[in-house]
Amino acid sequence: MAKRIIILLSVLLLLNACARPPRPYKTSAVPGWLKPYKVNGKVYYPLPSAQGYTEVCYASWYGPGFHGKLAASGEVYNMYDYTAAHRILPMGTYVLVKNLENGKEVVVRINDRGPFVKGRCIDLSYAAAKALGMIGKGVVKVRLIALGEGKKVKNYIVYNRLPNIRYNEFYLQVGAFKIYKNALSLKLKLERSFPKVRIEPYRKDGELFYRVQIYLSNDLKKAYAMAERLKTLFPQGFLVAK
Repeated sequence: MAKRIIILLSVLLLLNACARPPRPYKTSAVPGWLKPYKVNGKVYYPLPSAQGYTEVCYASWYGPGFHGKLAASGEVYNMYDYTAAHRILPMGTYVLVKNLENGKEVVVRINDRGPFVKGRCIDLSYAAAKALGMIGKGVVKVRLIALGEGKKVKNYIVYNRLPNIRYNEFYLQVGAFKIYKNALSLKLKLERSFPKVRIEPYRKDGELFYRVQIYLSNDLKKAYAMAERLKTLFPQGFLVAK
C-alpha cells in the first residue's frame, strides 16, 4: 500500500511539473537584482549582461524626494552621486549618457530601478542631471552607451571591458536563451519576416546564453526609428550595437 502511495505521489509531481509554463531561467538560481519584477502590472526582465547596449531615449531626474532612501540595489540613494535608475540594465553598470540637445556627457552607475513613466528610459541623479544641463527642463533626449559592469576602487572606476563606441551595425534584441534549440527556433520564425537575424552567444557568470537579434541598419537614426516601430511586436526588445 505504501509503495502505491509513493508511486502515485511521484506521478502527480511529474504531471504538475509538466503543466507549469516554461520560465526564461530559474529565479532561485540568479541574484536578486536579476530576477523579473512587476511594477504597475507590467513584468520587467533585467538583462544578464549590458555588453553592447545602446539606446536613444528620454531621460528624467530625481532628487530631494528620494535622497536618503534605499535604492533598488540596497544602497542609500544620494542625489549628489553620479548614479541613475534603469528598468533592465544590470546593477553596477556604468553608462555614458549624452545630452543630444547640448552635447554634454556624463558617466553614471546604475543602482536603482525606474523610471516607470511612459516615454522615459533612465532617471538620473540630481548631480548627473546638473552636469548634463537638464535641471530646469526636466526631460531631455539622450543617448545611452553601456561602458561596462565596473566597480569603484577608491576614487577611480575600474571597468571589466571598455567598448569601442564607434559601432557599425545595429540590432534589435528580441530574446535570450540558455538552450540553443530555443534560440534557433525563434531565429527561423523571424527569418520569415526579416532578411537578417543572428544568434549571438555570450557568457555571463560562467553560463552560456544565446541572444536572438534582428538586424536594423548601419545608421543609428534609422535603426532607432525601426526599433521603435518593432517594439509594438516585441515590447521587451531593445537596441544593441555590434
